[in-house]
Amino acid sequence: MLFDTHAHMDDRAFDADRETLLGDLPNRQIGLLMNPGCSLESSYNAVKLANRYDYIYAAVGSHPDAADEVNTQVLERYRELCRQNRKVKAIGEIGLDYHYEDIPRELQKQAFRAQMALAAELKLPVIVHEREAHEDGMAIVREFPTVKGVFHCYSGSAEMARQLVALGWYIGFTGVLTFKNARKAVEVASTIPLERIVLETDCPYMAPEPFRGKRNDPGKLFRMAEKLAEIRGLSVEEIHRVTVENGKRLYRIEA
Repeated sequence: MLFDTHAHMDDRAFDADRETLLGDLPNRQIGLLMNPGCSLESSYNAVKLANRYDYIYAAVGSHPDAADEVNTQVLERYRELCRQNRKVKAIGEIGLDYHYEDIPRELQKQAFRAQMALAAELKLPVIVHEREAHEDGMAIVREFPTVKGVFHCYSGSAEMARQLVALGWYIGFTGVLTFKNARKAVEVASTIPLERIVLETDCPYMAPEPFRGKRNDPGKLFRMAEKLAEIRGLSVEEIHRVTVENGKRLYRIEA
């Protein structure tokens, strides 16, 4: 079985067949699934899904694209969700995204810091989205030494990954790992400790080869496991076992 450590099953892309898909995932090698929020609304939706399925867990937080919604009231809502629901295992996804810059950088950093502080207060791991903001992302991470978590859909260098691992963080790999031009991702996956790697679909985005360009879903996670097994020279079964244990350790899931 596999653990999809980052899947947006609340996304509207699944509105037509969400229940059918979720009901069938255990038959498609998915034993555990983390559904992170991207906004206050999607965080509530993630929690609702987690409450309905034993194998689904939730994270709550505002993505950098929703950084402008982060205020005292929203943070209190996240605090309540974390304290009142045992299925909420992390703060996320939070972070920085400088690719489009629809939200000013300073506002993104302010929201990131506020949610990192909430994670420190609640002693929860975080799910970080970081795109084209490597220096600022690392700087803010270092401001909160007690907070650990995962850099999901990792896009940084091997050196930065080694720094994160040294700080106690995990690295998440998506379908990008299977792309023919994924030199950087393959380099990172081949050099960092296997015990710090988790697999994710980031669905409905980032579909792996040979499904690239189509809607992604957790049932395609097997392709990332196959590619990681190839990179590390291990059996697919061993990759399944280790990455599931890594995900459970990251999110403190005992089941």
